[in-house]
Amino acid sequence: MSEEMKNMFSLKGERAVITGGATGLGFAMAKCMAAAGAEVVLLARDAEKLQKACEELGGSASCYACDVTDTDRAQEIAGQIIRERGDVTILCNNAGNHCKKPIEEMSVKDFTDVLDVHVVGAYALTRAFVPHMRKNQKGSIVFTASMTSFIGMPYVMGYAAAKSAYLGMVRSLAAEVSADGVRVNAVAPGWIDTPMFHKAVDNDPPRRQKILGRTPMNRFGDPEDIGWAVVYLCSPAAKFVNGVALPVDGGALIGF
Repeated sequence: MSEEMKNMFSLKGERAVITGGATGLGFAMAKCMAAAGAEVVLLARDAEKLQKACEELGGSASCYACDVTDTDRAQEIAGQIIRERGDVTILCNNAGNHCKKPIEEMSVKDFTDVLDVHVVGAYALTRAFVPHMRKNQKGSIVFTASMTSFIGMPYVMGYAAAKSAYLGMVRSLAAEVSADGVRVNAVAPGWIDTPMFHKAVDNDPPRRQKILGRTPMNRFGDPEDIGWAVVYLCSPAAKFVNGVALPVDGGALIGF
């Protein structure tokens, strides 16, 4: 492979902030980005899990305990990271939660709790980092969307509303900031082998088989499948990719 090709997919010299970075998809993103040369900064609520994740990553990885729903702290944490670590060129809005209930049982608080993490929290942190990226004329922002951004699934109205909101947020923000060197995209995972996925299907073998049957590749995704897709979206290879959501689902969307 030529040096030019390697450089097109390299994140050397980049600094990436990843919310929900201690576990699951966020940690996979961190591992892949670090392998591609980026310095990664993990944000999550659980300080113990954060520390463990940082130790596993090694190198220049750092972590900051942060609840994205504490929107008043978004500006503070962004400023602290920039002061202590340096310029931030990548932001991955990956923190999330989930509530699966019929509408009769899903309270308004259940619904808004999901929106607070995904939509309001992501907005507040993005708002905190965007001026810095625009000033430097460089940045890549990636939101973790979902298949539910495109198709209907029962019992997850809050989650579906939040993930669908990301599509509009991505398009609107891309239209606003891309002239200043900041690209905005989303990755839309399918069924990925994470603790959240196992929680949903391990006690329901028929559902697991049904999901597998709707995935043309006949397997569930690995967290790193999402991590490498995010590396691509943040790399020079994707320098003209802007305002879109990239499904990474093994073809599941065409199986519905």
